[in-house]
Amino acid sequence: MRNTVLSYLLLPLFASLSFSVSAAPASTTAVQEPVPIVTHMETQTTRLDLNKADAPTLQKELNGIGKAKAEAIVAYREANGPFASVDELLEIKGIGNALLERNRDKVMVE
Repeated sequence: MRNTVLSYLLLPLFASLSFSVSAAPASTTAVQEPVPIVTHMETQTTRLDLNKADAPTLQKELNGIGKAKAEAIVAYREANGPFASVDELLEIKGIGNALLERNRDKVMVE
């Protein structure tokens, strides 16, 4: 009976010891250099000139501008002359404040 009690006590001890040894880190002597974290990446965005861009370029570069709206922008420019400001896009049917604000940082007027 003493062997049975002893095996019940020692078996969990040895089992937990083997688990803790296998879970230990492989090497604690080599300290690695910390990896720098990049928090801000600069993206170079080229702004699109409303007075020079053609319809396919407008369609490709601007969010929410399809073929019809891109052609409407070019037609407005041809009918009324060059854009004086980016806000003049609001005069085009189908372009509202939300669409203009979504693309404001992508367009410019020279």
